[in-house]
Amino acid sequence: MIASDRDPESLELARENTAEFAGRIRFHHGSFSDLRAALAENGISRVNGLLADLGVSRHQLTEPARGFSILADGPLDMRMDQTTGMTAGDLVNHSAEKAIADLIYQYGEERRARKIARAIVRARPIRSTSHLASVVERAVPRTGRLHPATRTFMAIRIAVNDEQRELDALLELAPELVSSAGRIVIISFMSLEDRKVKERFRSLGREGKALVLTKHPIVPSEDEVRRNAASRSAKLRAVEML
Repeated sequence: MIASDRDPESLELARENTAEFAGRIRFHHGSFSDLRAALAENGISRVNGLLADLGVSRHQLTEPARGFSILADGPLDMRMDQTTGMTAGDLVNHSAEKAIADLIYQYGEERRARKIARAIVRARPIRSTSHLASVVERAVPRTGRLHPATRTFMAIRIAVNDEQRELDALLELAPELVSSAGRIVIISFMSLEDRKVKERFRSLGREGKALVLTKHPIVPSEDEVRRNAASRSAKLRAVEML
């Protein structure tokens, strides 16, 4: 098994959790767009199956120092790979108001994006996760179960980590890396991602390159959601390469 992740901390946790299988797993630090290189480093051109989990890890969400959490105060980081790239603080404190509004609307599917972006710019410098959450909450008070800053945090995280481009790279690369009769399985947690996966898999089916195994996404059962609340928005889609 080749296990790849762009977060060095997640890789280290994976090594610890799979120590008994150490001889069968090779770890690679990299993003989806690096997959071909990851396989080449191990002398592999094609694999029998590819499983991609698009979700943020629980460790990232619960460790305040990573800067992902709305509920715990921490630095405005949000980088999955803290060794490179701009931070969330760089983005919210130095981007133009329109650029912030556009990314919150596009990636967060937040209809109040302009109002939120205006509040962020007026409150600069934004110093921490709790500061950003409070700025958004004052601008757009809570109207339902979700914290009003949830979509904004998600959008900023997606932008900081260039997640949409990385997903596009995965969807382009995967059919070239998986052997005939091999399967591509992708678990997504946002409608924005699921739409891309669905469209790509349908395209592969129409082109006669793959058999779509999931006409509708597989979602967690009520029992699984009770046992693991984080699974509630998960959607799994799969194809088998021809």
